Amino acid sequence: MDYLGIDLSCAIGSLKDGNFPPKDCLLPLISKLLGYAIVAASTTVKLPQILKIVNHKSVKGLSLIAFELEVVGYTIALAYCLHNGLPFSAYGELVFLLIQALILVAVIYYYSKPVGITTWIRALLYCAVAPTILAGQIDPILFEALYASQHAIFFFARVPQIWKNFSQNKSTGELSFLTCLMNVAGSLVRVFTSLQEKAPAMVLLGSVLGIATNGALLSQIILYWNSQVPKEKKAE
Repeated sequence: MDYLGIDLSCAIGSLKDGNFPPKDCLLPLISKLLGYAIVAASTTVKLPQILKIVNHKSVKGLSLIAFELEVVGYTIALAYCLHNGLPFSAYGELVFLLIQALILVAVIYYYSKPVGITTWIRALLYCAVAPTILAGQIDPILFEALYASQHAIFFFARVPQIWKNFSQNKSTGELSFLTCLMNVAGSLVRVFTSLQEKAPAMVLLGSVLGIATNGALLSQIILYWNSQVPKEKKAE
């Protein structure tokens, strides 16, 4: 009995016999279910951040380069998973995260007027290169190197934002608590699913780095909570 790549026969068979499913049967099932849960949750993970910017009509405290690097990282990670034949439950959230990250950058551009010429050059360069990477039309060795570099990209995507939070009056500005919380939770779950799906070590490393960097941002939001503008709702 197989649904969306989830084998239910082992668990159902054990339950029919009045037994609790064994570890070798239960863990892969939990991993698949959690994987699809992450994919489902990822469809809205950046929505709180987008809505907070739109509602306040402000990008105060946000690092543009951090969000641009995030788009690059998601693009490389998605392309790598696609062309390594990983199951959708192991990487599906990257599809929705990339779409939302692109929307988020566009929103930041809109509320950062005027946008400088260097910003437009970076945007055009991405539009020119991204389709080739997603199509996998690059040398395999270069592909591996790109994927290895995406961990550094994600790391350096977070560092400017972490530093900006720290240096600008100990404030996180328009950074969304809910988005950071969901990023941390997703990375924690993805470590478990990556181990169960026997994903490449580089995929697992990315999840561990995600816990560290997103955890740092979440910690800053909590630490600087009282320094935020009083009118802001803390649930944003």
